[in-house]
Amino acid sequence: MHGAEPLPHPSLPSPRVDLLLVADMVAANSRVLDVGCGDGTLLRLLSEEKGVDARGIELSQRGVNDCVAKGLSVIQGDADTDLAAYPDDAFDYVILSQTIQATRQPRKVLENMLRIGRHAIVSFPNFGHWRIRLQVAIGGHMPRTRNLPAAWYETPNIHFCTIRDFVALVQEVDARIERCVALDRFGTPLASTAPWIWNMFGEQGVFRLTRKP
Repeated sequence: MHGAEPLPHPSLPSPRVDLLLVADMVAANSRVLDVGCGDGTLLRLLSEEKGVDARGIELSQRGVNDCVAKGLSVIQGDADTDLAAYPDDAFDYVILSQTIQATRQPRKVLENMLRIGRHAIVSFPNFGHWRIRLQVAIGGHMPRTRNLPAAWYETPNIHFCTIRDFVALVQEVDARIERCVALDRFGTPLASTAPWIWNMFGEQGVFRLTRKP
């Protein structure tokens, strides 16, 4: 596993730890599409620290407005429908950060990411974490955590998955895992690489994928 040690930037807010790890997985001066880019924090980080050609798609108008105000090239769009319009190999990296669980067709979205990008980077909350299991088993209710803060009737997430589930999906779409990190509740990479440890104690996973030759 590889940790990220980026230098702070005076003009940037402190990004989430998973965004720093994603940025560490992106090569300098590359072409990047951030799908579901939110307020543009990651795109701005990549643009200013890595010199990438940064583009983004964001579903919410507010997010698009925030990105444009930062001088970022972002359009309003939906990952489930709009990725199909991009040509093959249009980007070096296509990023989906904390969003795959909110898509209607996660497999199709991942396949399109791998089609239009040489690499796909995905981060997501791990629904297999022991705290989530305990809330369901003992509490008898849908879990709420720092990474999954919304009530069940307000959450945008419709396809929860575990790290084990995501690895299985990667195999189904015939992709290869290049780098991967599981983070604990404090945002620290887990020392162990045992799959069951990641699935039980990782609050979120960050994966960089590529197509098999």
